[in-house]
Amino acid sequence: MPNSSANTAPKYFLEAAIETALEAGKILREEYALPPDILYKGDVDLVTQADKRSETAIVTRLSRIFPEHTIAAEEGSGHVRSSEFHWHVDPLDGTTNFAHKYPCFAVSIALAQNGTVIAGVVYNPIYDELFAAARGEGATLNDRKISVSKIATLSTSLLCTGFPVHKRRANPNIHYYYDFTLRSHGVRRDGSAALDLACVAAGRFDGFWEFGLQAWDTAAGVLLVQEAGGAISDFHGHPYKLGGPVILATNSLIHEEMRETAVAISQRDPSAPLQAPAQATKE
Repeated sequence: MPNSSANTAPKYFLEAAIETALEAGKILREEYALPPDILYKGDVDLVTQADKRSETAIVTRLSRIFPEHTIAAEEGSGHVRSSEFHWHVDPLDGTTNFAHKYPCFAVSIALAQNGTVIAGVVYNPIYDELFAAARGEGATLNDRKISVSKIATLSTSLLCTGFPVHKRRANPNIHYYYDFTLRSHGVRRDGSAALDLACVAAGRFDGFWEFGLQAWDTAAGVLLVQEAGGAISDFHGHPYKLGGPVILATNSLIHEEMRETAVAISQRDPSAPLQAPAQATKE
């Protein structure tokens, strides 16, 4: 276990992130076996006892090891420090799934140095799948190297996306969901952006897009995709910035085709009928 931040190598920080994610995952497994204890942030955005316990454990551990680092955590228990190092923590990505006993959720922990993510972990404790990456060192799943898929066309790709739990009427994604569903082999919506990105890195999905995600949703997953050989941008091809309005992550081979399709959709009048592609594939 690291006991000082004097060593700034990405693999050093990754070790701390992995051990912290495993500790949080144990808490989530314990809570998953119990009846959910649910609170709400607003009308539909839930928080469970599991979110709070997991975040407390993560923030406590990271603060003990790296007391001078900034920690941004989804439920607000982090702290700001004058430091080049910034942890992005989602203690339970997929809370709705967790509350409904759908086993698709994860702990997501990432460290950025001067704005560049250098270490990241996404851990699904139910399936005991640990995705990890250190900048320049590649990406792994349970210590085995992973890489993005070799699918070369959108029409033969399996994609994934997500929708917000609130203000869904104001979110444009239904138009993209419609078009990409017809133009691809299928689109999945599993309810955890961190796991979606991890699955792009592992070659399970060929592309992912979503709107309005926070930095803690994407930081670890972005590094996983990059280290596994994939591509990350916004719809205009600009580098994706953590917390930016839109993210596009792919195996790189279908990136331009997805990006051009997304731009075409964005330029339509949302009230006009969406034009179906000439040919669609079956799921």
